[in-house]
Amino acid sequence: VAHGTFYLVGGYIGYVLVQQTGNFFLALGAACVGVAIVGMVVERLLLRGLERQTLRQMLMTFGIALFIQDVLQLIFRGYALSLKPPTWCTLTLKVGSCSFYLFRLFMIAAAIVAYVILWWLQEKTRAGAMVRAVVDNQEVAQGLGINVYRVSQGVFGLGALLAAFAGVFGCAFTAIYPGMDFQVLPLAFVVVILGGMGSLKGAAIGALVVGFIDNFAKALFPEISYFSLFLPMAIILAVKPTGLFGREATGLSGGER
Repeated sequence: VAHGTFYLVGGYIGYVLVQQTGNFFLALGAACVGVAIVGMVVERLLLRGLERQTLRQMLMTFGIALFIQDVLQLIFRGYALSLKPPTWCTLTLKVGSCSFYLFRLFMIAAAIVAYVILWWLQEKTRAGAMVRAVVDNQEVAQGLGINVYRVSQGVFGLGALLAAFAGVFGCAFTAIYPGMDFQVLPLAFVVVILGGMGSLKGAAIGALVVGFIDNFAKALFPEISYFSLFLPMAIILAVKPTGLFGREATGLSGGER
């Protein structure tokens, strides 16, 4: 639940650093690293003692989200803020009669690069093999000498990093404001449920499906566009509860974390 807040924190850090330095990429890197560290600290201090207690973990992360949201509102006064993207990204590319805002293309390219890096980490590295082992069977992974708690902390930190990465781009593309985290979070839930837990390919396809449905629904049925996102989720849950590419797993902390 707190990852929506990590999105928001990443956006605010990016905004402040761009205001101070004028360097978008420095702000992006610093926001990702800073929020990743915060995520790992949160996992270590507040969540690790709640393993195998899913409901308490949800309530704890919800409380963290509310606390951080109030702190951000106190600091930034609730205004909608937008950071300035790189100058070259403000240009427009014309192809025939069509015009493309370069920052949109840059975001697409950044998402593709992030996907490729995550795939490589998951499938081609020792760390990725350790994560897969813990997800498949925690007890066996512990028997093989894998530090399950460190893996869990690293994965949580990586999730926070990705949330901050998206938050900086979101702040540049539209704007951020206190409360936006709880608007972004339902979309992330729909994407995960559609694609399936633990599947990068599922997350990518789920995000595309949600994006297309959201845009077409806003154009054709604006009054019910938000609720239209949950129709495919309901269908998937009824037909294939594990998602399009998900599978059953014993998971972190006995399948409950």
